[in-house]
Amino acid sequence: MRFSELLAALDSLQPEGARWLADDPPLDGAAALDKARKGQLVFLERNNAMKAALAHCGASAVLLPTDEEPLHHLAQQQGIAWAASASPRLSFAEALDCFYPRQRPTPGRHPQAVVAPDAHVADSASLAAGVVVGARCHVGQDVVLHPGVVLYDDVWIGQGCELHGNVVVHSRSRLGRNCVVQANAVIGGEGFGFVPTRRGWRKMPQTGHVVLEDEVEVGCCSTVDRPAVGETRLGAGTKIDNLVQIGHGVVTGQGCAFAAQVGIAGGVVVGRGVVLAGQVGVTNRVRIGDGVVASSKTGIHTDVAPGEVVSGFPVMPNRLWLRASALFARLPELSRSLKRLQQQVERSRQP
Repeated sequence: MRFSELLAALDSLQPEGARWLADDPPLDGAAALDKARKGQLVFLERNNAMKAALAHCGASAVLLPTDEEPLHHLAQQQGIAWAASASPRLSFAEALDCFYPRQRPTPGRHPQAVVAPDAHVADSASLAAGVVVGARCHVGQDVVLHPGVVLYDDVWIGQGCELHGNVVVHSRSRLGRNCVVQANAVIGGEGFGFVPTRRGWRKMPQTGHVVLEDEVEVGCCSTVDRPAVGETRLGAGTKIDNLVQIGHGVVTGQGCAFAAQVGIAGGVVVGRGVVLAGQVGVTNRVRIGDGVVASSKTGIHTDVAPGEVVSGFPVMPNRLWLRASALFARLPELSRSLKRLQQQVERSRQP
């Protein structure tokens, strides 16, 4: 397609927005800024390292920030067609949908899919080889179950959901509309509940269930555990990366994002729009307010007020953490200096 045709298909661009089409180049795909060739689209945000790469970019077209006129001029000098966007990353995401439209499997059941007689499976759903659907399950319209997906009894899968290879959904779990669960994730597995006794650990039955609200996405090999009683609930639009552990009884607000290797212990309550970066750990029954952001490897063991940006272990405000971490490398030197000062004070006190 031509660059102008692509721009017309992007919802995030204003039709009257700034642009320079040059020869309105044909485009056949997209690429990273430093790997692009003729016929491909790239994007650039406010990043000095990426700006330098634009001068050597081989792409035919680029999406640029609206208020970066020097970049507009640079692209034009390089002969690269450009268009301005308030969010080049969002516009690029929309462009990828145009270049590489999602391929949905044909509705129907593979002969090697096993479906319980009393399960309800919509005619528009697609069940691949090795899928197992347990008793009294509900599989909604346009659902896609890829090879090896297992639904235990009494599972509800809402319209438009897609479950990738070898996903396991345990009994009574409920997925809302348009959820995506990536390969090898487990929804509704047993929470880690044991009672210490003189004879050892006594298992606490995990009789609760898990609810994923609409448009929740769960990454590869992540787990969302069910509680002893009640429910574990992930709010609508929440996105979970690979290798994330959501403990029993956790409740999150809408629109949260948890990066890889985040671990949330049981009973935690997370507000709306919370962002936990990679390897953040959250201890039992902590409450995290709306809009909190925790940087990588933060250890959250106390409640965090809404809107806070936190870091470190023990957790502290991010700005304080940055000042403290800047001193870490100097601690041996500061220790030696303190000892010298102590010695000087002691000598001065001697008669």
